[in-house]
Amino acid sequence: MANNSLLRWVFKLLLKYKVVSIGTRYVPSSTIETEYVEMFNFTKTMLIEIEEAKITTENIFYNLLRDVGEENIPANHKFYELNPAENEIEEYALVSNIITGNDRYLYVELSNSSPLINELSKIILGAKGEIEEYSSTEIVARMLSKNDAIKIATKIIGIGLSNGLNVKAAVGMTAAAAVERLINLNKEIRELSAIGFTKLGGEYAFVFENRFNESMGDFEDHQNYLFIDMINSTLFTNKYGKDKLVEIMNNIKNFITAECEGTIEGYREGGDDLIAKFPSKSLAIKAGLDSAWFALNNKTKIRAGIGRTRREAGERAQLADQVTTTPSSLVNFELANGVYAYYIPSEFTRTILNFIMNKKTKIFTIFLFVSAASYFFAILGYWEFGLGAVLLAVLYGLISK
Repeated sequence: MANNSLLRWVFKLLLKYKVVSIGTRYVPSSTIETEYVEMFNFTKTMLIEIEEAKITTENIFYNLLRDVGEENIPANHKFYELNPAENEIEEYALVSNIITGNDRYLYVELSNSSPLINELSKIILGAKGEIEEYSSTEIVARMLSKNDAIKIATKIIGIGLSNGLNVKAAVGMTAAAAVERLINLNKEIRELSAIGFTKLGGEYAFVFENRFNESMGDFEDHQNYLFIDMINSTLFTNKYGKDKLVEIMNNIKNFITAECEGTIEGYREGGDDLIAKFPSKSLAIKAGLDSAWFALNNKTKIRAGIGRTRREAGERAQLADQVTTTPSSLVNFELANGVYAYYIPSEFTRTILNFIMNKKTKIFTIFLFVSAASYFFAILGYWEFGLGAVLLAVLYGLISK
């Protein structure tokens, strides 16, 4: 369904925004992935484009500096594009990141064997990384995120250059991917220190020819805030009672802290909103989506926003009112340098979507019948019989299985 161009076009007209996908094309390979994919497709969760991302090498570079922290990248670097990024948002890549998490593997290789490897390992551990294995010239570590891996790799390179060692590093989804990326990086950049990584499907590298301040790449938490607000909470409370609202909000709060590494801020029991902070954007999106699906299962809806500050997260949540006049759950966030949202349609809309997808042959048959009958009776001058054909066709569509 994710690539059904007709349905995406119809919802673009209704929402006034481009619909990137309905459901997902992501192919699961584990039980937890299967559960998420089934939920995306069962709820017909749509990825919509609020502000288009401009995917260029220049924008990727400046977005990276913003995310990593410009203060963490020395001025004497060079930025290489080894393979360009795809000029589109891949919804299945986003789903993969949400499900599998934001952690990345960092592979570090020294130009020569050195006891310095012990100091470099301690730096990784101090940045909340986990050492998988290391030797006198190599380290394989698991970091909290790609941005953290790039920052720490920069620091390690600075120390290596100060000690007369060239250091190469690469970041990947798995340890094997990071090692392979570094092998390919060696082919492109032989004798210089460098960090290889991917962004939006492209391959990039920071290259360093000269020594720089070793304090570059200091670890610092970059928080992502999630603002959640129940839609029409007063009506919900009048219908189901205050205790039900408290139960739903407490369940969302507990899920955020227990399953998504979130820290709750600004929640008062009995209230209809909360703010939480997360160590990565993907965890915040996951928490927002799960909260929206949970709310849907409990006959209510939420608007959610994700941002670098509490205010930005709150403003993003309010975009739900701009996207649709019909109350529906929306999880809004930044992607690349654009703004996107997961929109969860109402039960009525999902029923229509299921009918269209599952009854395509029937719909086509009814359309042919009505068209032919209307044309035939119009020629004969009995247009009212054409209307009768329409009513019969609708009755057939409603009562037939």
